[in-house]
Amino acid sequence: MSTVAERTPTHEDSSFLGQPRALANIFGVEMWERFSFYGMQGILLLYLYYSATRGGLGIPQATAAGIVGAYGGGVYLSTILGAWIADRLVGSERVLFFSAIVIAVGHLALSLIPGIAGVTVGLILIALGSGGLKANATSVVGALYRRDDPRLDAGFSLFYLGINLGAFFGPILTGLLQSTLGFHFGFGLAAVGMTIGLVQYSFGRKRLPEVVHHVPNPLPAERTLPYLVSALAAVAAIVVLVMVGVITPTSLVTIVIGLTVIATISYFVVILRSRRITAVERKRVYAFIPLFLASAAFWSLSQQQFTVVTIYADERLNRDLFGWVLPVSWVQSFNPIFIILLSGAFAALWTRWGSRQPSTPVKFAIGTAVMGVAFLIFLPFTGGGANSTPLAAMVGILLVLTVAELLIGPVGLSITTKLAPEPFKTQMVALFFLSIALGTAVSGGLAQWYTTVPETVYFSVIGGVAIALGLLLALISRPILRLMDGVR
Repeated sequence: MSTVAERTPTHEDSSFLGQPRALANIFGVEMWERFSFYGMQGILLLYLYYSATRGGLGIPQATAAGIVGAYGGGVYLSTILGAWIADRLVGSERVLFFSAIVIAVGHLALSLIPGIAGVTVGLILIALGSGGLKANATSVVGALYRRDDPRLDAGFSLFYLGINLGAFFGPILTGLLQSTLGFHFGFGLAAVGMTIGLVQYSFGRKRLPEVVHHVPNPLPAERTLPYLVSALAAVAAIVVLVMVGVITPTSLVTIVIGLTVIATISYFVVILRSRRITAVERKRVYAFIPLFLASAAFWSLSQQQFTVVTIYADERLNRDLFGWVLPVSWVQSFNPIFIILLSGAFAALWTRWGSRQPSTPVKFAIGTAVMGVAFLIFLPFTGGGANSTPLAAMVGILLVLTVAELLIGPVGLSITTKLAPEPFKTQMVALFFLSIALGTAVSGGLAQWYTTVPETVYFSVIGGVAIALGLLLALISRPILRLMDGVR
């Protein structure tokens, strides 16, 4: 049996591309989790609204888009549960490991159980598991290094590379199987990928430092039963609401939006009313509020890659390449490959500009406006028939979308950690994920609107509102900076 000292990474441990060997296991499980997540999501909407003759379930398009948005929001909403279980019950590593198992079982359910039953069981398990893994993988990576280790940023860069490699290859391979053999083969490949990630991670768990098993704020034994009863009551309430018709596929996205808003307000109230934070920290939390709203608005557009863009690619995009038709899901691989290609350039740009680079509120403002521009680029192609939009146009739109994401995604996570009060660092990260949850759920609601109004109206309004929000954020950037009190 290995000792703690043997399992604790040191500066001398550099056997994985100059990083601790244990990083390879986290890199692998995250890469395969993203492979399965994006691979499944790349074909999910099509499966829901395609007719039975095409292998789908024949759900109305608007309802199907709402389900996808609600599921995506549920993934990020469940990060709160994953973080709580890690902090109060079993530690980050155990939550990560068991979450990976839950994800694999969810993908198996989606691939093996036919019809609505498979979708229901599969998506619930995948959402819960993905939220738990996402909430804890970052903290496990951080535990591999000392605070002053100069390799830390490079280690997270490799970790981010794994995320995008999985996001790139997942839709390509599952889409290829779906278009040739059928949906359940595509879902099955996602299950195989997650299983590979789980197996390789299992063999490397012993190399992780003991700190990843630490429970920071253990739940007192006398409070365990009340929490368990509350959890069972919540599950029972959900079952009853489903049975009486309150929770339906049509209303699901609205419910997820409502739950996310309630969780967000509760988090802000708890943090701002805490006596453990200083006056400066409280000002910084107030500064985070407009950034939170901008992040939610941004993700409500960005996550339409899995709803509106998927429908558009299926019905309007010319996917013919020299006689071979590009699978619809492959369109979703453009964004991660652009991130891989451009993230290094953005990092180098910020480094070169140093203190002259735009402040975080300005970056958010530019990113929000650029996202609006991406949607306006659709306008010259509205009103056309099948195959009327050139593939190059979609590539260009997703390139612009990626530029916007690089101005908000990594920047948002960074500024969250900088603005977080010392007693609430984890909760502030959870708040940032709630902005993604809210945006993702709203994207499902917007996609429902897309199916009912003329395209010109939809893209004009969505793009115009995003640009207006970007301009508004730019106008109030200086007051936000004053509240940030020295943080840029």
